[in-house]
Formats: sequence, C-alpha cells, structure tokens
Amino acid sequence: MDSVWQTLTLGVVQGAAEFLPVSSSGHLALLQIFFEMPGLLAFDLLLHCATVLAVLIFFRKDVVLFLGQWCGGLFCGRARTSEGWRYGWLVLAGTAVTALAALPLKGAVEAAMSSPLAVGCGFLVTAGLLCLVPLARERQKRLTLTMALTVGLVQGLAVFPGVSRSGATIASALFLGLSAAEAFRLSFLMSVPAILGASLLESLEFSPISLPEGWPWAVLLAFILGCCSLSLLRRLVLSGRWAYFGLYCFLLGLAAVVSSVMATF
Repeated sequence: MDSVWQTLTLGVVQGAAEFLPVSSSGHLALLQIFFEMPGLLAFDLLLHCATVLAVLIFFRKDVVLFLGQWCGGLFCGRARTSEGWRYGWLVLAGTAVTALAALPLKGAVEAAMSSPLAVGCGFLVTAGLLCLVPLARERQKRLTLTMALTVGLVQGLAVFPGVSRSGATIASALFLGLSAAEAFRLSFLMSVPAILGASLLESLEFSPISLPEGWPWAVLLAFILGCCSLSLLRRLVLSGRWAYFGLYCFLLGLAAVVSSVMATF
C-alpha cells in the first residue's frame, strides 16, 4: 500500500476511533505493526492534538463557561461559589491522579504498542467492561471529589493500547452514580488536560523528520472525524447501546490474540 494512503488511514482511524469506546490507540498500534510504521511519535502527537481540538470545539460552551468561572475564582472571592470553580478543581484533581497512575506505566505501554498479543488483551478488557455497562443503574448524583479521583485513576490505567479511555471513564462514572449526560461530559473535559499534558511530554522527543508523507491531510481527517465520532458517542451514551461495540472489541481482540499466538508456532 502506498505510504500516503497508509498515513491517511491512520488519520481516519484516529479520528473515528478516538472517542468511540473501541480504543484508537489499540487500532493505531495494530495498523502501525501491520504497515511496518513503528515509532511515529511526532505523527501520533499531531493526531492527538487534532482530536483534542475537536473536543474543545464540541464542548466549547462548557469550556468557556467553566474556564471563565474558574479563572474568575482565582481573583474574586464571590466567583468561588460558581459551579465552574468547583468543577474546574475536580477536573484538575482527577487529572493529577491520571498523571500519577500513567507516568510509571510509560515503559510498559510503549512495549505493549509493538505487541499484538498485548493489544489484543487490551481489547478483550474493553469488551468485558462494555458488557458490564448495562448493569450500571443511572442516577443523578452530583460530581464529588471521590468520583473525580476515581475516574482520573481509571483514565490513567486506560493508557494501555486496546483499553478504551472513553469507555473506561464513562463506565466508571456511570457506576459511581452520575447521569449518562454528566458521565459523557466529565469523561471528555477530563481528557483535555490529560491529553495535552501527555502531548507536552511527547513533544520533548518531537522530530519533524519522523513525519510521514501526507501527514497534514491525515491530521485534518482526524479532526473532522473526531467531531463526528463525538456526536455519535453522545447518542450512544444517552441511549445505552454498548453491546455492539463490546462485541466488536471482543472479536478484534480475539483475532489479535489468536494471530499472535499462531505466529509463535
């Protein structure tokens, strides 16, 4: 396959799968192994920045409101009674736990990215998690510090390829008692500082030389499809239709595990 089409395929997969509960990192890992395109750190960084931009645009009203109220609380005592002041600190607290959980796993995650067996096991974990989501009884609890820290921990542990960040965080928020709409919002507002922080760390190893041919178009596709997949996921979360994605992850994970085991014989 032509290298440009390989690059565009990675962009399409990143945009389409980043927010759906199917693990974009797992898909990218398998595709890069199949395409024999490992070590595209700079390219992965740009793809993630494109999908973060999609989150910021999709949640622009919440971002502007909460960020404005949180910044206002830094200088005005009365602003500290606002929801944005409280919500902002909860998101930051959850993000701190994400960093504490994810940073020690960096080496293991990088090793897993090149192992079809590890990626396949990650998909099987996601499949099991998605099958449990219907058991969560949706309630209307208000977000608490304990909830934010728990979701942050889950987000940090979901860095392994094949494990869906969105699926894991939304599912954990639902089991903690948040409504579907609030679980969806929390998952992605908490993803912004986490992904930006990870991107900042990756940028220290950024090398434009490693960018593949056709990368600008791939980044654009990742952004456009990211916006579309966010809209699709919101409808999915509100309707509770998780079974299809669980089945998909199970079949993909099983195929990756079986093919990896067979390759050793």
